[in-house]
Amino acid sequence: MNQVKIALLFTISLLTLTAHAQTVSVTVDANAAKPISPDLFGIFFEDLSYAADGGLYAELVQNRSFEYQATEQPSWGPLTGWEFVQRGGGAGDLWVDSSCPICANNPHCALIRIRKAGAGVGLSNAGFDGIPVKAGEKYNFSVFARMLNVGDGRNSTPVGKLPLSVRLETKQGAVLGEASVEASSPSVWKKLTATITASQTDPDARLVVLAKASGLIALDEISLFPQATFKGRKNGLRADLAQAIADLHPKFMRFPGGCLVHGDGINNIYRWKDTIGPVEQRKGQANIWRYHQSVGLGFYEYFQFCEDIGAMPLPVVAAGVSCQNSTRTYGTGQQCISMADMPAYIQDVLDLIEWANGPTNSSWGAKRAAAGHPAPFGLKYLGVGNEDKQTDGFRERFQMIYEAIKAKHPEITVVGTVGPAPSGEDFDLGWKFADKLHVPVVDEHYYESPQWFWNNLHRYDNYDRAKSKVYVGEYAARDARSRSTLRAAIAEAAYLTSLERNGDVVQFASDAPLLCNERHANWRPDLICFNNTGVFPTISYYVQQLSSLNSGDTYLRTTVGDAGKFAASSVRDSKTGDLILKLVNGADKAKPLHIELNGITTLPGSATKTVLTGANADVVNPDGGPPAAKPEVSPIEIGRAFDYEAPPNSLTVIRMKSK
Repeated sequence: MNQVKIALLFTISLLTLTAHAQTVSVTVDANAAKPISPDLFGIFFEDLSYAADGGLYAELVQNRSFEYQATEQPSWGPLTGWEFVQRGGGAGDLWVDSSCPICANNPHCALIRIRKAGAGVGLSNAGFDGIPVKAGEKYNFSVFARMLNVGDGRNSTPVGKLPLSVRLETKQGAVLGEASVEASSPSVWKKLTATITASQTDPDARLVVLAKASGLIALDEISLFPQATFKGRKNGLRADLAQAIADLHPKFMRFPGGCLVHGDGINNIYRWKDTIGPVEQRKGQANIWRYHQSVGLGFYEYFQFCEDIGAMPLPVVAAGVSCQNSTRTYGTGQQCISMADMPAYIQDVLDLIEWANGPTNSSWGAKRAAAGHPAPFGLKYLGVGNEDKQTDGFRERFQMIYEAIKAKHPEITVVGTVGPAPSGEDFDLGWKFADKLHVPVVDEHYYESPQWFWNNLHRYDNYDRAKSKVYVGEYAARDARSRSTLRAAIAEAAYLTSLERNGDVVQFASDAPLLCNERHANWRPDLICFNNTGVFPTISYYVQQLSSLNSGDTYLRTTVGDAGKFAASSVRDSKTGDLILKLVNGADKAKPLHIELNGITTLPGSATKTVLTGANADVVNPDGGPPAAKPEVSPIEIGRAFDYEAPPNSLTVIRMKSK
């Protein structure tokens, strides 16, 4: 019996020792602190996967200015998205015309000859996969119209007035709301406006514009906006999608791309001047992702959105070259703006800075003020280039732009580029070139497996602090088949602790891509999926949100014992004085921790913990569905030393008041 007791006691002691041996020590030392970037966590917006038109930009009409082309998609043309309507005995003709455009940037319009009015002749548009309307909501309609004489070349009928009925209808034709406008201008384009209130909710409605009398009329820039845009802005943004971005609390926003910026050949380079001013005068074009950008969401709207969400603007311009993948050449298609045209291109870049920051009595500052923003936008950073192949043509043009900015605007920090991957020829040559020019910040990109992120937690530990700072402009953990999994999100969370630890050299970081219309995906995974009626943050979205909400400006040395797949960081927020500890467990089992806070006195009852976890690492965030895991907040008792068990596959954020 005594032998049994001894054996039992030995077993219990062994289990106790084993459990103790598995406990991981985490030590936070406030006496070993260093300042880090207060702007570390932000967002990157690129118009791919219908992120702008049909997405963040609240316009509900597709191809509103009749500018779609077969160069964007083979089956497209100026009437894509439109249906010719002849009702109740009505008869007429429809064609696309370019003889009397609103302006050179908007060359096409629709001409409708109404030979017999009947119950109406006109156009119907189903928007982007249907127009979603809500009962009781108001919608702002507008159209540019111009009446024309009707004749056969020998005789003509003078222009009169032509009433137009504007309707929201169900797919089956039932009226959901209606308004009337009247076209009467014979010689100039005139903007007509109306407000429609939806009587019912319908996710798949149509906009129908019907002429109610005989005549010949030109129509262009046919538009429908919800009144309830984000912050109530005219020509504004989709409220729920914009709010999801705002809820990330980004410190900065990089825009408008990406590959979009340097474009599919030099004629497709994104030109910021084409995206400002009245929307009917802007110049839309194909984008490199093979669909149309109306640029209704242009540089003014980007800067305004940054201001609305408290994010620092970080626009990007092409470095005088197009994407090396232009015309589907996959690495050999880089084209260069001619040296004869480079002075004008450089002036465009300098004009952008003046437009953003110049006084109202400057040429471009006056244009900003005329658009409704007399105060400067406060531009501090400007990206030049994106993932560019390191060729002589690129280097020559980048240097010209870089030196011109330094000479004219030394207050602007230029962000350079070192290629599309975390290593390789372009990466090495890019860094060598950045070192030569002393570029203040360079942009690194990587889309890699979750394990790559775990393997590279010490990537920046030994970067030379005397050289360029780093902006991790595009990164994402891509699980098998590019799925958005808990495994990927937790790997990203672990990596972000390493960016905090190296926040003295890594100045900015942004997960990518930001948005994806689930019916038009060019790339996966993404932070936020959406359709016409719903917004679906992924698990990675919550990793980004927690990181940004719990960022700081001072890093406290955080030492972790032998822990396996585990990472930690701690920062202090000087604005609140809070100490924030992030703990990431990438293992499939819970991990017991013993945490010590050296040089820190915590205030009793002041701490909370936020935990993001799930059943297993293979949990997949469903497209078009709620997130598979969400953060949960609860109080936690802490002291200078305390124990905590990190759940499997989890990110834990402990925030505490301290002195």
